Amino acid sequence: MPTLWSPSTQHHGSSSGSESSPLQKSVRRAQMALSPCSSSILPCDDRDSQGTAEWDSPSTNEDSDFEDSLRRNVKKRAAKQPPKAVPAAKHRKKQSRIVSSGNGKNESVPSTNYLFDAVKAARSCMQSLVDEWLDNYKQDENAGFLELINFFIRACGCKSTVTPEMFKTMSNSEIIQHLTEEFNEDSGDYPLTAPGPSWKKFQGSFCEFVKTLVYQCQYSLLYDGFPMDDLISLLIGLSDSQVRAFRHTSTLAAMKLMTSLVKVALQLSLHKDNNQRQYEAERNKGPEQRAPERLESLLEKRKEFQENQEDIEGMMNAIFRGVFVHRYRDILPEIRAICIEEIGYWMQSYSTSFLNDSYLKYIGWTLHDKHKEVRLKCVKALAGLYSNQELSLRMELFTNRFKDRMVSMVMDRECEVAVEAIRLLTLILKNMEGVLTSADCEKIYSIVYISNRAMASSAGEFVYWKIFHPECGAKAVSDRERRRSPQAQKTFIYLLLAFFMESEHHNHAAYLVDSLWDCAGSYLKDWESLTNLLLQKDQNLGDMQERMLIEILVSSARQAAEGHPPVGRITGKKSLTAKERKLQAYDKMKLAEHLIPLLPQLLAKFSADAENVAPLLQLLSYFDLSIYCTQRLEKHLELLLQQLQEVVVKHVEPEVLEAAAHALYLLCKPEFTFFSRVDFARSQLVDFLTDRFQQELDDLMQSSFLDEDEVYSLTATLKRLSAFYNAHDLTRWEISEPCSRLLRKAVDTGEVPHQVILPALTLVYFSILWTVTHISESTSHKQLMSLKKRMVAFCELCQSCLSDVDPEIQEQAFVLLSDLLLIFSPQMIVGGRDFLRPLVFFPEATLQSELASFLMDHVFLQPGELGNGQSQEDHVQIELLHQRRRLLAGFCKLLLYGVLELDAASDVFKHYNKFYEDYGDIIKETLTRARQIDRCQCSRILLLSLKQLYTELIQEQGPQGLTELPAFIEMRDLARRFALSFGPQQLHNRDLVVMLHKEGIKFSLSELPPAGSSHEPPNLAFLELLSEFSPRLFHQDKRLLLSYLEKCLQRVSKAPNHPWGPVTTYCHSLHPLEITAEASPRGPPHSKKRCVEGPCRPQEEESSSQEESLQLNSGPTTPTLTSTAVKRKQSLRTVGKKQKGRPGPGPGPGPELICSQQLLGTQRLKMSSAPCFQIRCDPSGSGLGKQLTRLSLMEEDEEEELRLLDEEWQRGDKMLHSPSSPSEHGLDLLDTTELNMEDF
Repeated sequence: MPTLWSPSTQHHGSSSGSESSPLQKSVRRAQMALSPCSSSILPCDDRDSQGTAEWDSPSTNEDSDFEDSLRRNVKKRAAKQPPKAVPAAKHRKKQSRIVSSGNGKNESVPSTNYLFDAVKAARSCMQSLVDEWLDNYKQDENAGFLELINFFIRACGCKSTVTPEMFKTMSNSEIIQHLTEEFNEDSGDYPLTAPGPSWKKFQGSFCEFVKTLVYQCQYSLLYDGFPMDDLISLLIGLSDSQVRAFRHTSTLAAMKLMTSLVKVALQLSLHKDNNQRQYEAERNKGPEQRAPERLESLLEKRKEFQENQEDIEGMMNAIFRGVFVHRYRDILPEIRAICIEEIGYWMQSYSTSFLNDSYLKYIGWTLHDKHKEVRLKCVKALAGLYSNQELSLRMELFTNRFKDRMVSMVMDRECEVAVEAIRLLTLILKNMEGVLTSADCEKIYSIVYISNRAMASSAGEFVYWKIFHPECGAKAVSDRERRRSPQAQKTFIYLLLAFFMESEHHNHAAYLVDSLWDCAGSYLKDWESLTNLLLQKDQNLGDMQERMLIEILVSSARQAAEGHPPVGRITGKKSLTAKERKLQAYDKMKLAEHLIPLLPQLLAKFSADAENVAPLLQLLSYFDLSIYCTQRLEKHLELLLQQLQEVVVKHVEPEVLEAAAHALYLLCKPEFTFFSRVDFARSQLVDFLTDRFQQELDDLMQSSFLDEDEVYSLTATLKRLSAFYNAHDLTRWEISEPCSRLLRKAVDTGEVPHQVILPALTLVYFSILWTVTHISESTSHKQLMSLKKRMVAFCELCQSCLSDVDPEIQEQAFVLLSDLLLIFSPQMIVGGRDFLRPLVFFPEATLQSELASFLMDHVFLQPGELGNGQSQEDHVQIELLHQRRRLLAGFCKLLLYGVLELDAASDVFKHYNKFYEDYGDIIKETLTRARQIDRCQCSRILLLSLKQLYTELIQEQGPQGLTELPAFIEMRDLARRFALSFGPQQLHNRDLVVMLHKEGIKFSLSELPPAGSSHEPPNLAFLELLSEFSPRLFHQDKRLLLSYLEKCLQRVSKAPNHPWGPVTTYCHSLHPLEITAEASPRGPPHSKKRCVEGPCRPQEEESSSQEESLQLNSGPTTPTLTSTAVKRKQSLRTVGKKQKGRPGPGPGPGPELICSQQLLGTQRLKMSSAPCFQIRCDPSGSGLGKQLTRLSLMEEDEEEELRLLDEEWQRGDKMLHSPSSPSEHGLDLLDTTELNMEDF
């Protein structure tokens, strides 16, 4: 049987005089046009650099890939139908069947929209649509074929058509060039990528049309040569176009056409094999039974099949060589993905011809693609091959060559690709024994603990088939038998324990169980086997194995009862289906039926081990507790209550006590019939604890010294009571008052051990909260005031504990105090609860300052204050960080809910940049919420934070050389981060940024140097911090700030001979001249002096100081939003002509003006008494083409001058922000900014 063309086969040439077929010439012409360095082909340097075998690099000389059989096949087809001409050479088309000059038919332009509209609508049957086109084609081949061509052209998004005249007189390349020139791309979208519901199904309909076209033509036109050869030639030419729409659409059409041809070739191969068997059977008959006529017909049929197969293979070779070989590395990832997806299908469906190393190498090379979609198609294509064991055995060479790459893809940055890569390796593991080494498998083992559930579940399936299935599957034949086999279950448990211990993730049993749940759920839900191993004495399980087995048991119970992954594991599934909910209820019932009788036994066996008791007590959360009543299991309830009492008396660990209190809380629900029995047991336990507490407390209050045993006993009792007070209302036992007396003695005398103080604080705190839950509208005012009195007294105790020497007491007092203040904040009365208004409490200033001081001492710690990081384990440091974050979050909540003054947030904001890694998310959220509460005050707080840091730096280092210090550089970074927090809404934050600049300027000049000193003011370097906020200003505001800074600088007693550095930096940040210079570097030089229309006073008159303020009058209309680059050049040339030869005003007035003309680009000009004047286009951007208003005010002294300037500024802001401004001037502030940008 003739084979397909192999990409790696070299062809040795042919006779130059042999006649070429249309398809061969078109392919040859396409190959000449397709160079390896085409702009639409990705470079393959990393692959070409390897020269080991045909795997290592794709051939750069694609013209040598055809084998001699292709030429023989094509010549055969050409000899079969000699009238056909070359589709690639359209100049000779006059002799072809397509356009016959003597047939007498009218060559009218066919309907080009009929097929396209039908495919786009996707409402008609594709088979009927193709049949209708075939009928039209048989009536008029010219019009029918042009209609098909124009359909593909229109599918590319090109509205131009191919006319009969063009087809007769122009070649394929000329037609494509003409279409490219006529292609009007209004946007980057075309039918395959266009958005909207009308184009949503176009690609599917388009592919279905191509598939149906080949299917309907497989017995008629497919082997005629003309329509398919010319169509393939056109698609090959279009696939090499630089127009993305042409290239993408033609590649998709060619690949789908190739896929359909592969199906036809596969059917031909089957028919040919059947024919061969029939021929052999007929020939093997005896002479009397043999039918010569039948043998002759079978031979003719076999010859026809052979010719048809050669024709199909010729077309497939042309498409592969002309399209796939170049487009699989196209610059567009969608095109590369199409190629890889289709070649994977070819290999699966027609493995005889395509499943060899010459084709597999393309998928192997593309595994390194940088786009997710392409890598995903590669992995899925390989998964289809490796899923078939017969096909996977033929891929040994490919597997050895690209195995490392496939293994590395399990950690792909795209989770979807990683999931498919793990599934691919699972298929390799199942169908190719011994290929994956232990090192390869270990890379997948740890993925079962990853947060992404899809990846973890895929890794769990791999682990199951690698570790569990070989051992457990050998002991059972079927799945049902495997589930019932005790030996298989026992083997699974031991293997799971071994894997869990070796993974070194002993605290994440829930993640391991969830990863194995989909593939090994039947094993994990066999709670009978799990409990038998725990209760039997001869299992030889170590302490660690028992602890892990209990964690696995609890995790599997949780998974079955809740039906969702553990906390922290990401899953895309939102809700359970009805079937899953039914299975969940069934599992929950079976779990309770089995474990309720055994739970007391498990608690009795492991009651001495706190790490085992706490998870066992959690099992009650996953039971259907009504089974105690419905199935008459009260005796097991009695045993459970006894074990609970023993556990509480025996242990003092917080996790055990909390689990016991929660378990008793689950049982103490009034709807259960056994509530009275459980409530009686709870009362007995609390009575026992309170009696012991009263006795031990009396001993402590009467004696001044207690030994260690007495202290330990009192502390343990308080811890037990505190844990139960958290879950149960113990108000009737009245243990709050004794605890308050105990705390008062601790504060007054300091004789109470700190171990006792911690649980006592928690007890009083819970008692207050339980009292709040009992308050209703009928509660008397006296009771409310009594509760508030208790709360205030407790806050005073906590405030005293903030200064305790023990850090644990300090942190506990801070946490309880912040929570209590938040509960009794003004938010308490929200939601129609005005009757709680007497309970609202506002902390005093001393308490607020102590809370802030505690935060500075315990949260914002320098690296040296945290201790030696090498001496502490990583998990300890993480726990300490979580504790500090908890403290900071509590303080920030007090700020945002109005308990503390919002100005106290400056103590938090000033550490934003320095502690960004640890607390950045908390501080950022606090800053966002504070801005939502009060935008103006939040801006002042940001400025206050910078002032505080600057003042601290001045006190530590002095005013000299501040800008060179690392601490000052950190302050600049903080200021930059503050500036970015304002966001892109420049107009919305305009007044805030201007206010921040004004306040900052006042602060920088608030302290003046001594009289006669040449030193700069000590706070002047603060201007450099303000410069970080300058990009948030409008150009108009920059000019106003320059004028404001000039007035403020006049207060300095004596100016230096050279400008001060911070002033220079700040002026440069406000000066718009730099923006102009950057925007148009080739513009002519401009004068930095302002040209003013109207009479100018003499230069000597300008020395008199005068109050001035610039105000914008938005008079011009809104410009057209077009390219600003061209407008900038024109504006600069215009400005240059206007300013050429125009003398500017004289120099400025006096040496006391720090901002020179070179820095400010502006000149103080004293105008006539007219209130308004025109200013010419200024290269500094300060009011180009605008009407500027300058109000002249008479000043009496410097203070009055600044005050009047502020008032004028406020009036200007009101005018700019007033609702009538846009209607009066016809332009808003954003339009004004666009005008400035255009005029530059």
